[in-house]
Amino acid sequence: MQVKNTLIKLIVAAVAMVPTAVAAQTSSINAFSPYTMYGIGEQNTPGTLSMRSMGGAGVAMRSPGTLNLLNPAAYSAAQQKTFLFNFGLEGQNYYNSQKVAGESKNTAYNTFNFHDIAFQMPLAKKLGLGFSLTPYSSVGYRTKYYHEYDPTDPVYGNVGNVQYNYQGEGDVTEVKLGIGWEVVKRVSIGVAAQYYWGDIERTYQTVVSNNIVNGGSVNTVTGTDSYGISRIKMQLGLQADLIQSERQVLTLGATYDMGGNLRPSVNQTVVNGDIYGTVVRGDTTRMALKLPVQLGVGLYYQNAKIAAGVDYIYQNWENNESPKSVPGAVNVAYKNTNTVKLGFEYTPNRMDIRNYLKRWSYRVGFRYGTYYQ
Repeated sequence: MQVKNTLIKLIVAAVAMVPTAVAAQTSSINAFSPYTMYGIGEQNTPGTLSMRSMGGAGVAMRSPGTLNLLNPAAYSAAQQKTFLFNFGLEGQNYYNSQKVAGESKNTAYNTFNFHDIAFQMPLAKKLGLGFSLTPYSSVGYRTKYYHEYDPTDPVYGNVGNVQYNYQGEGDVTEVKLGIGWEVVKRVSIGVAAQYYWGDIERTYQTVVSNNIVNGGSVNTVTGTDSYGISRIKMQLGLQADLIQSERQVLTLGATYDMGGNLRPSVNQTVVNGDIYGTVVRGDTTRMALKLPVQLGVGLYYQNAKIAAGVDYIYQNWENNESPKSVPGAVNVAYKNTNTVKLGFEYTPNRMDIRNYLKRWSYRVGFRYGTYYQ
């Protein structure tokens, strides 16, 4: 009964916090990159603070005192009559510098938002439950291209000055609910349901300043694509302790994300910027946008003072039937990705009750991988 009451309270608390977290996600831009013009945008590095500060490694991380958002098999480590709750925030600074037609162009942008809400608790001996709400991907860009009037150009010479504006924002959020079970000594399995939802809006605009015809008229055409995503996927997990003693633990971990079609609904409109705001086109369709099949394997070592982890993540994007272009923009192709994550943690003395600084954990991480576009 005590476990049941605790579970009910935590679920109610999580549900109460979801609207606030979702509002935080969708009310501001969480990425700032022209590469987010396509697909689901820029993928966020998953995991809690301790994992992210170790390069994102953690598929094999297993600890009764730390939440693991990467592998549901780790939920079986939850100790009896205890529960863990985690809330994370994230801030980023984006800076870009490049030369366009010999002129330096600099852009800077700051973001600050929530990163994760999660809890973990035992259901029975060697059986645990975990819940997490995290951003999966983010879209955020504002870019423009200005084509000046050129009387010698066979096309633009008859049109005038043309400015192309591209803008987009939005995100995809992942909610995960999973169970982990230690089926035999040192071996645990897990399964999780992953619910993805979000809204993404992309706008492309053409502004023509005709300095030749009609005494300098201006005409604007604006196209908007609004995506609505709402789908459930599955994840499987495995963890096995290769070495387990009072002094050290070495764990092998693996996960498999099934991926699949998100089939977002897309509202497409094209509006002519005349005094009537004439809608030139208005369609509602389903887009063949898929999440990749993902395979992750890792090793995680722990003793009284140090912890070290390494992960390898493979994502199959090439079988994705996502649209290969955005109206008015360049073509883009998807490719499979390979990512390696390394992390190291040092804690001088976890049990020191006199010196607080000795209980601090110092972490460093490294991550290297290919991009899916």
